Parts: sequence; C-alpha cells; structure tokens
Amino acid sequence: MPNRLFQGVINQMKEAIDRVIGVVDESGTIIASSELQLIGEIRKGVISAGVFNGPLICVDQSSYKAFGNSAHPEYAVFVEGTDETSRHYAGIIAIALEQIKKNNDEKFDRSNFVKNVILDNILPGDIYIKSRELHFNNDATRVVFLIRITKGSDISVFDIIQNFFPDKSKDFVININETDIALIKEVRPNIETKDLEKLAQSICDTLSSEFYCTAIVGIGVCVTGIKELAKSFKEAQVALEVGKVFDNERSIISYENLGIARLIYQLPTTLCDMFLKEVFKKGSIESLDKETLFTIQKFFENNLNVSETSRKLFVHRNTLVYRLEKIKKLTGLDLREFDDAIVFKVALMVNKYLSSTPIKY
Repeated sequence: MPNRLFQGVINQMKEAIDRVIGVVDESGTIIASSELQLIGEIRKGVISAGVFNGPLICVDQSSYKAFGNSAHPEYAVFVEGTDETSRHYAGIIAIALEQIKKNNDEKFDRSNFVKNVILDNILPGDIYIKSRELHFNNDATRVVFLIRITKGSDISVFDIIQNFFPDKSKDFVININETDIALIKEVRPNIETKDLEKLAQSICDTLSSEFYCTAIVGIGVCVTGIKELAKSFKEAQVALEVGKVFDNERSIISYENLGIARLIYQLPTTLCDMFLKEVFKKGSIESLDKETLFTIQKFFENNLNVSETSRKLFVHRNTLVYRLEKIKKLTGLDLREFDDAIVFKVALMVNKYLSSTPIKY
C-alpha cells in the first residue's frame, strides 16, 4: 500500500519540481520515483551513510530526508542534487509524505477496528479503549448496509463503493467475503427508513447501469455508539436472509420492515410444520392450484376488498366470490373473515419458510 500511495503523490509533484524525486525504504530500495525506471534500484550508500538516523543527509549526489515512525523512520525521500534547493525540496516532501502516511495508517487502523467490532472479534471492554485511541466519534448515529453482489463483473466493486463514499473519517467500506461488502454510514439522527432505502437503491442502480453488477442490500437499524454496530450488522444479515426466503424479488430489504417474516424465520421448523397441519386439517396447502394461489395473493394485496380484487383480476365479482367459496371448502378458512385471513397469510409465509429450510427433528 505505501508504494502505491507514495508513487501517486510523487507523480503529482514531479510537474512542480525540476529534478528527480522519489522514496527509498529501509533496505535502500527505491519504491517510488518520478523516473519509473529507477524503481527497484538499490542504493547501498543510503544505509552506510545513516540516512534513517533522522537528519537530512546528502549522499550519492542526492539529498535524503527520513520520515515515518519518529523513533525509527521506515522511509526516506530523495531529491536529485545536494544544493540548498534540493535539500529544501527533500524537507518539504518528507513532511508531506509523513502526514499522508499517517492519515492512511489511521484510516487503515480505523477500518480494521470497525471490521473487528461488527464481526465480534474484539472484547467489549477493549472497544472503548481502542475508539479513544483512534479518536473515533462514539456519539454519532450510524447504520450498516450489507451489499451482496449476486452477479458481478471483472471490476472491483469494493473500490467502486469506496469511491461513492469518499469521507473516510465518517464512512467505512469493509470487505466481508467474496460477495458481501459492509458499508458503515454515518447518518443524521432520526433519519427515516425510506431515506436509507433510497440511498441503497441508488447504490444498486449505479452498480447495475454503469458497471453491470447486480446487488441486493440489507439495511440494519440506526444505532448510536460504536459497540452497537455489531447489532446493526447482524440485522442487515437477517434482512438479507429473510428477504431471500419471503420476498426474493426485492433488491432492498430493511430490517425494520420485515414484520412477521422476521418472527417466522426464527421459529423451529418442527413447530412450523405442526402449525401447517393444524391449519389445513381438510387438505394440504399443496392442493391449491397456481390460479387459486394467485387469486389469494391479489386478494391480500387489495386488503380483502372483493370489488377491487375482481377489478384488478379482470373477473366478475361473482367469479371471485365463487373462488373464495372454493378455498373455504378446501381449507375451512373464509378469507373474507379477518381472523381467517390472518391465519391463512401466516400459513402461506410459513409454507414458504419450510420450502427453503429443511425440517429438523
């Protein structure tokens, strides 16, 4: 990482400095330079001259200034020439690179820290100690978005999402595994779920339209305090898993909107199987054909309104009533009755859950 970081800065500086500049590591190897052909060259005189002992030193027709760890510098800037201008350049570049390295190290440490927190890889007592060391804002409100790539391309989705959120002091993008990326986003207090879903949708839309990647996003609940991030992360995971079972057509699933699906997902499969057998005493749910199930779905979507459902289905009202009577005969449940409709709705969801999860006895 330092090699790429230093080379990027050197490339920007070379237009403003009229001589060869670069960086050597502790072994005297050039790891970044305005003259790319020099990278990899070893300057043995750097070690014997004591360049890494601290003060600015001129050796081998170049000016060197060490930087990095104050007790034991790990790198040194070199500027071609030993005149006052070269020495001046070396001092300024060393200060700039040291600050850039410090910011990069802090960002890397913060990202690792956040990753350990959300994955429960750090003791609760150590969280507050480490957050103080890293000057982490413990009072901010944050939320975890878990982005799962379902269809990818050759590009790095991780880098793309990092570019979406450039403020590295507030937002953290973390690789969880080959398909999952966690975005820990600082948000305003009392932000509404619909606003979080809009942000998640914009991420999915951009990945799809510009980079040909398909993704789904699980959203945890907003939390205050670094320790609570693990809770938000687990909720985002649950949102994705529950959504995969009960509503696999949606690309954005918020934990707060899971409703009864979240409860069913946590029930033992044996209990769910018993519930289905009790509800459908007259006949199993498999006895209902696709047309009947589609009718039931539309009836629920239209809030048990017979007239509205028949209009949406383009059938006569009496035809719909006949179908509902047929369902009542098959199952013993009258969907026009609120209590029966609730039982049937839950039963459909339980059946979906069992279809995706093997029964454990």
